[in-house]
Amino acid sequence: MHPEVVRDGPGGCPECGMALEPRVPEAAGPNPELRDMRRRFAVGLALSLPLLTLGMSGHLPGSIQLVLASPVVLWAGAPFFARGWQGVRRLRPNMFTLVALGTGAAYAYSLAAVAWPGAFPDAFRGSSGEVALYFESAAVIVTLVLLGQVLEIRARERTGAAVRRLLELAPDQVRLVGADGGERDVSVDAVEVGARLRVRPGERIPLDATVIEGHSSVDESALTGEPIPVEKLRGDRVTGGTLNGTGTLVVRAECVGAETLLARIVERVSEAQRSRAPVQDLADAVSAWFVPAVVAVALASFGLWAAWGPEPRLAHALLSAVAVLIIACPCALGLATPMSVMVATGRAARAGVLFGHAAALQRLSGADTLVVDKTGTLTEGRPAVAELVALPGYTEAEVLRLAASLEAPSEHPLARALLSAAAERGLDLLIAADFEARPGLGVTAELAGERAALGNAEEWTHRPSASGSTPCARAAGR
Repeated sequence: MHPEVVRDGPGGCPECGMALEPRVPEAAGPNPELRDMRRRFAVGLALSLPLLTLGMSGHLPGSIQLVLASPVVLWAGAPFFARGWQGVRRLRPNMFTLVALGTGAAYAYSLAAVAWPGAFPDAFRGSSGEVALYFESAAVIVTLVLLGQVLEIRARERTGAAVRRLLELAPDQVRLVGADGGERDVSVDAVEVGARLRVRPGERIPLDATVIEGHSSVDESALTGEPIPVEKLRGDRVTGGTLNGTGTLVVRAECVGAETLLARIVERVSEAQRSRAPVQDLADAVSAWFVPAVVAVALASFGLWAAWGPEPRLAHALLSAVAVLIIACPCALGLATPMSVMVATGRAARAGVLFGHAAALQRLSGADTLVVDKTGTLTEGRPAVAELVALPGYTEAEVLRLAASLEAPSEHPLARALLSAAAERGLDLLIAADFEARPGLGVTAELAGERAALGNAEEWTHRPSASGSTPCARAAGR
């Protein structure tokens, strides 16, 4: 919540008491803070339910209430007291200060009432002459705050999911090609600049590199959003985290570790999530005065109830002061702005939109014009057949049937678009034999005994015309 607080290891924030977050989200795994809070919440819930149901009915002795409430307040709620005291010690009271004051007062009062009931004056006693106990209030409040902590930590974890998905794009193991031509699997962290790596079909490019052998088409949609694979030949650059197609590539590592494009994107998103929006300065200014003001109101409430409240006055006064402290706890005030920044930048990164700073996110609320550099930014991210134009003498259905038959064995996004269009029109496809894919150009196959081709203008221009070939290549290629 306070990006200026930086520590070498995990722990609590000295400003707000919240657990510190890693600067770069780590790979998915168990969250120790979430696991700890879940365990504390489970214990608190198990002990608070019987305390609430039986304690308020008046059938549960005070000593039993003490036994049930003590683990909830003293163990399950221990992090709240530690964080609250830390805020007081640094003269920066936080929301945990209010929780600690409220629950601590209710528990201490009830403990004294059980241990030394005769020490309380009549102003603390009800009509039956007994001192009221508030163990259930302290325990239930701690349990509810623990539930809030569990939900908040889970929300924080989800905000980092987009960044973790980016981290998972790069493989952990790579195929290293030695100077003698031998190959072995090594950790991606052990790769140095200049190392030769083999990327087999269907594997992800491990690092930013240059192709030195082979040719293939590479799916770069995870980073660029463009659905059409890009053909890669010798001398072309490839980016870590992109997906290799059907060809085998030997690449030379150019950037490793934090220097890769994927690592820089992850770092940029993480920095944006930690940055502060201008409105957060206002929230901090309000928070600095809010906690002392709540304490003052709680003391005033205690005094008013003690002076003019119904009997037992002091008991009602204490309960009123505790209620003010708990109800006014500024959880949303301290969390709303930073959590909104984290959620917005995380969701944007999942959609391929990167923010460099939270201030840009806030300024976007006043934008009235959006300018994009390419139409692909506004599309669904996958191609579809929008129009069919057949040469004279051929029908659109015939051209689509031949094109889809040729593309049936292919996994290219354009092939899927043609097959989907043919399926929508209920066309029966021919069986393609002797299929051959030419990366970046097109495909050829034998349909019903005739050689047919489907490709772009360059493929058709450089391919010798064959007598008896179908019109599929010329019509569909255009």
